[in-house]
Amino acid sequence: MKVLNLQCSHQHSFEGWFASEDDFQSQLVRGLVECPMCADKGIQKMPSAPRLNFGAQQAVSTAASNAPVASAASAPDASAASTELVASASGTGPSNEQQAAFLKALRHVLANTADVGDKFANQARRMHYGEEKARNIRGQASPREVIELIEEGIAVMPLPMPAALKETLQ
Repeated sequence: MKVLNLQCSHQHSFEGWFASEDDFQSQLVRGLVECPMCADKGIQKMPSAPRLNFGAQQAVSTAASNAPVASAASAPDASAASTELVASASGTGPSNEQQAAFLKALRHVLANTADVGDKFANQARRMHYGEEKARNIRGQASPREVIELIEEGIAVMPLPMPAALKETLQ
């Protein structure tokens, strides 16, 4: 199993789990890999450090001696290079904490609203004019429908909804 650090063209960072490098490349070419934040399919693999599992016995002795697992002596510029990679990989996009907060808020909206699909504009109008009991709804509306709703004084808020959140995550 390969766990890859991925990033979309909007600088959203996330992990992807794949059976192999070939599996990742195959899914990428077929357009199956997308950003969980914005559904962008312009995904690139980011640099990551491998995790070497030498077993519990060695981990205990390493922790006791406070010796580093990988020696910087073999590559004098290693620590400077890794610092630069981390800095360049972070980019100017939202932090992991911001992404997590956004996804948490979206999940809250999904859990506390009814999806009315493409009937959103009609449902919002009916509730606004008292023809139907007010409730929390979400759905799709064209830009023109959104403008018309706003002009009528109906409060609406565009909300980007990644495709991954519309289905149960495994």
